Amino acid sequence: MVRYVPPNSSRKPPFPPENSHRRHRTLLRSSALGHAPPSLGRSLHASLLKSGIILSSNPSHISNALFHMYTALGPPSSARRAFLEIPRPDRSPVDWTALISCHARHALPAHAILFFRAMRREGVASDEVTLLSVLSSAARLSSHIAGASAHLFLLKLGLPFTVCARNAAMNMYAKCGLMPEARRLFDEMSTPNVVSWAVILIGSLRCEGILRGREVFDIMPEKNDVSWTIMSASYVEAGLPRKALSLLSEMLFIEDSILRRLNHVSMCSLLSACSQAGDLTVGRWLHAIILKTDPPDDSDHLFINTTLVDMYAKCGWIEPARAVFEVMRQRNVVTWNAMLSGLSMHGMCAEALSLFSRMVKEVDLSPDDITFVCLLSACSRAGMVQQGRNLFLEMKQVYGLTPKIEHYACMADLLGRAGNLNEAVTLIREMPLRPNEVVLGSLLASCSLHGKLKLGRKLLQELIEMNPGRTEYHVLLSNMLSSHGQHEDAEELWRQVKRSAEKKGPGMSYIEIKGHVHRFSTGDKSHSRTLELYAKLDEIARRLNLAGYVPNAAAQVPHSMYDCLENGEGREEREVALLSHSEKLAVAFGLISTKPGFPLRIFKNLRICFDCHTAMKLISHIFKREIVVRDRNRFHRFKDGVCSCSDYW
Repeated sequence: MVRYVPPNSSRKPPFPPENSHRRHRTLLRSSALGHAPPSLGRSLHASLLKSGIILSSNPSHISNALFHMYTALGPPSSARRAFLEIPRPDRSPVDWTALISCHARHALPAHAILFFRAMRREGVASDEVTLLSVLSSAARLSSHIAGASAHLFLLKLGLPFTVCARNAAMNMYAKCGLMPEARRLFDEMSTPNVVSWAVILIGSLRCEGILRGREVFDIMPEKNDVSWTIMSASYVEAGLPRKALSLLSEMLFIEDSILRRLNHVSMCSLLSACSQAGDLTVGRWLHAIILKTDPPDDSDHLFINTTLVDMYAKCGWIEPARAVFEVMRQRNVVTWNAMLSGLSMHGMCAEALSLFSRMVKEVDLSPDDITFVCLLSACSRAGMVQQGRNLFLEMKQVYGLTPKIEHYACMADLLGRAGNLNEAVTLIREMPLRPNEVVLGSLLASCSLHGKLKLGRKLLQELIEMNPGRTEYHVLLSNMLSSHGQHEDAEELWRQVKRSAEKKGPGMSYIEIKGHVHRFSTGDKSHSRTLELYAKLDEIARRLNLAGYVPNAAAQVPHSMYDCLENGEGREEREVALLSHSEKLAVAFGLISTKPGFPLRIFKNLRICFDCHTAMKLISHIFKREIVVRDRNRFHRFKDGVCSCSDYW
């Protein structure tokens, strides 16, 4: 039976305030430690604010518990606000360390270092954990000054220079490119552990090259999945697929027919390396290994299959990417984005829009920022202006997403390439963000395409102010000036490019044949099969001429400018012998090295030129080959005399 208490009764509350605060603090700490759901801690914070407990009394122990909950769970902005609510005298070294570590973990290294400096100004003592976070942040920023200062503090304060601290300092020096310092610390270790060896291996590969990295790998006393993966992925990225396959075979085959199962992190790392290098051979081999070992965890399947979709798409083979995507039992927004990005890179805008419709209607999955970057890029590559406009509006009005600089860059490219330069300029000038090089560079490229010289001059000045060392924008405007008959101004721009300290590497094309990657530059005669290669090139030239091909020399700059630029994208455009462009050499080598009908996949570090684009269409028809070219912007799939880009690129 419930006893009635009159409203004016002097009965005491069931719990004293101090007990209530203690319970609140206990619940907040449980959320921070992961013993209670994060949502419970955030809900309790909202309840405390709503009830006025924090605003009225603001007990420091509750503020401290709130602060440590947010440092554990994030976001860092909430942790910063909670930290400011702690009275200054009550801020302990542990609180400062938690704040610094929170920002280091959430990839905000500059903030972490700033808070460390504020901590020093306050006269608060640092400990080993604090300095480890600072070393980690300095490594992420590649700031050897901040890192060396933290290292010095560690020694001056007499703190124990443990293996963990030494590894952190080595990692910092290696990522700052200071391998002698990293090696000195490594050599001073009596018993380096697996992490120590991994740090030295990564640093050697990054700073000293693949050969020195392999020497470190070979003398490692103990190799785990991480070290094997690092070395194999480095071979893939260096364009050495056979060495990568050999190393992977050593790693995977325990006995004659028993396969060792790689964890999903290692497998995803290797597949990502294949994506970056465009190495389909190793990627397909890894896919076969995945099918044989069949990881049991659905979450593993999700991560690995998503990376497979990305790998096949970036290696120029969209069909297996779609096949893997369709058979996946589980997909998240990253999976859908990987497929949308692949379709976009291959110029398949209609398919990308159809897939997006499935994503939001059938699956009821909310898109994110990356989704719309993929969609707007697809519209830009296909010239689907109205669809792009609609998506840009839906992003804000339907899905509540705030456009970022990447979305504005896509819209500038979409509108500019379609000739709507006034609309593009208006959009960019009115956006709430300051335009960056990508946005203004897209507009300048559109000006070059449509001959808008006045706007192009203005954009070039803005780009020079942003980055005086970049020369590719001068090349664009110089070509525009030449096409308008202003040769003196064009030559002056070329002279500025020559005087520039920054030199661009030459145009290179790559083709992989039977596990070997072959590289070609314009006019290259260094290959061991040069005689066969140029004989095939002569045959290609004859058959192209019979098909009505006329070299497009209109894009070439005046003869007096030939020697003004030693390297860079303009180099290929200045070559008189257009048939010796790197992508044509790669195609010729592919034709003499593979069976008739075998598809050729070529990767190029620069944008394919107009003349090569025209020639590739004819070559695909004459020699009955499918030719896939990945340049720095997109994929071009040439088949039966037609390109997948529909000549809009």
